[in-house]
Amino acid sequence: MKRGRPEPVQVVKQRRDGALKALVEGVPFIRFLGISFERHGDELTALMAYDDKLIGNPMLPALHGGATASFLEVAAVIELSWSWLWEDIESGRIDPATISPENLPRLPKTIDFTIDYLRAGLPRDAYARARVTRSGRRYASVVVEAWQDNRTRPFAHALGHFLMPSKPAP
Repeated sequence: MKRGRPEPVQVVKQRRDGALKALVEGVPFIRFLGISFERHGDELTALMAYDDKLIGNPMLPALHGGATASFLEVAAVIELSWSWLWEDIESGRIDPATISPENLPRLPKTIDFTIDYLRAGLPRDAYARARVTRSGRRYASVVVEAWQDNRTRPFAHALGHFLMPSKPAP
């Protein structure tokens, strides 16, 4: 059995970046919060750039709890969608020339989302990483951790359960 030539690295990178961009651009709220994603292979790190509109208590000042919760939930949903689409992205079933928010599957729906606020979020950039702990055809669980200056000192932690959308027939 003869194996074909592997795709050039730039083609694979372009397909991955295009799929991630389409996922993020499909949700206007992500832009409103100033959230972006850095991709290293299949690993995503969410970044919420600091903005004065994110402050909830100007006396401290501290990030608003709702902004923190939204940041964690966005990180979880995008990570879950990214891991769900990874096989299609890698196999080339998703064509980079046609990737857009309209032709990607729907995002998972939140069933419940529990947040532990460990300390006040300071007025600076925040980072988050999500990890899918269980993913089935209908249901998935995700753990998310957010930090600012030091990854070993998270300021918030969350656990979410999500209803997965149906995969389209091939």
